[in-house]
Amino acid sequence: MRIAVTGSIATDHLMTFPGKFTDQLIADKLDRVSLSFLVDDLAIRRGGVAANIAFGLGVLGLRPLLVGGVGADFADYRQWLESHGVSTAGVRESLLKHTARFVCTTDEDGNQIGSFYAGAMSEDAEIKLAPLAAEHGGIDLVLIGAGDPMAMVAQTANCREAGLPWAADPSQQLARILGDEQIRSLVDGADYLFGNEYEEALIERKSGWGGAEMLDRVGVRVTTLGPGGARIDRKGEAPIMVPAVPDAKPVDPTGSGDAFRSGFLAAVAWGLGLERAAQLGNLMAVHALEATGPQEYTLKSGPLSDRFAAAYGDPAAAEVASHLPA
Repeated sequence: MRIAVTGSIATDHLMTFPGKFTDQLIADKLDRVSLSFLVDDLAIRRGGVAANIAFGLGVLGLRPLLVGGVGADFADYRQWLESHGVSTAGVRESLLKHTARFVCTTDEDGNQIGSFYAGAMSEDAEIKLAPLAAEHGGIDLVLIGAGDPMAMVAQTANCREAGLPWAADPSQQLARILGDEQIRSLVDGADYLFGNEYEEALIERKSGWGGAEMLDRVGVRVTTLGPGGARIDRKGEAPIMVPAVPDAKPVDPTGSGDAFRSGFLAAVAWGLGLERAAQLGNLMAVHALEATGPQEYTLKSGPLSDRFAAAYGDPAAAEVASHLPA
């Protein structure tokens, strides 16, 4: 199964604030916020939603096609991704702009404040999916990840026109997707819809579609619940609740949601059931959560299988282990 991943490709500048953002907020002054946080450290990491998801798929042994815009500063990043199993043949280099930048500060409670510079990502709408599919022997599923909002709309339209199945994952760009019609166009007809609990509510509010109507319009709805694990909803079926991996040791939450999607989609590509997909998604999310930076975790099939067995049982672990790269 060939998966193409669209969305942001960026460099992350990650900082840690040794306190709580909420302690600095004054309730009756929120319309005049002026704050500066003295941080303890700075880590510069490879990131971006699409690149993070593609990286996870690559280290799980798939060969995903990364699709997005970058700048001339991308050479080292390209080599990194290729060395971890990602095809960058769908990456377009801008003649004018740098690769996107994400600047994020995390407090001691895991809350985050971030800013994102689009850079070359703002040209993503110029990339057409149908020619890429023809050039690379077909695409079985397109993950439309958070990126330039107009590109997300255009690429979803590309999928409809070309008959390409897609997974909708608007997540971090929901704040920039303003109109009801835009959000509806992104999710209506999607084979999969990803989001966390807050994003789930925001999608419903912006689209005007409640939970039941949403399930009339998407195939599978996947909602991540943080420490609560994940929930999978389908029309006419009871929800599948999958608990989180126990004993996680959080270091940095950046990219954990992207890692979840990697695990989930890898299991789908292997032909496994939705419960196994969410279980592998949870395990991948923990790997990212326990590292500083969204692509700094490593996978080894033996330890991964052992931890899978401890969380979800030996039969489940054996089913997944048969697909893991040596």
